[in-house]
Amino acid sequence: MTQPHQEFRDERLPLAYFITFRTYGTWLHGDPRGSVDRFHNRYGSPRLAPNRLREQYERTLLKRRPVRLSRIQRRAAADGIREICKKRKWGLWAFNVRTNHAHVVVSANCNSKKVRAALKASDTMVLRERGCWRSAESPWAAKGSRRNLWTRKDLINAIIYVLYGQGE
Repeated sequence: MTQPHQEFRDERLPLAYFITFRTYGTWLHGDPRGSVDRFHNRYGSPRLAPNRLREQYERTLLKRRPVRLSRIQRRAAADGIREICKKRKWGLWAFNVRTNHAHVVVSANCNSKKVRAALKASDTMVLRERGCWRSAESPWAAKGSRRNLWTRKDLINAIIYVLYGQGE
């Protein structure tokens, strides 16, 4: 028997998205933490193994210095996340802006690519408005991670990870 609350659920949109985006140049392919490239980008597939030579090569491809966010920049980026979610009427479940990445758990009525793009754009705009980012370049790396959260368990686990699984 189908649960009553599931009968009318639009299966094309997940309960929420778990979105992660990094600052420019701070997690390169070959990094000891592992990484994902376009050939190793399927759910459940293993990450790329650490590779010092590949990481060194990737570093030579950088067009500018890696970006690490200060406390003031992190606060501005956090405000950017809040602002775009409020403006677009998205449900903001949890977020955490770190020195080299941001995690966001959000419910939205559009696809995760649009959500990620809007989050990054809003963060950049707030950073510039507050004078925390003067470069014409984005502080963010291209793309980022987008995971669909289809169940309440997935949603709760993502929220716990974002709020409590990031260290100090």
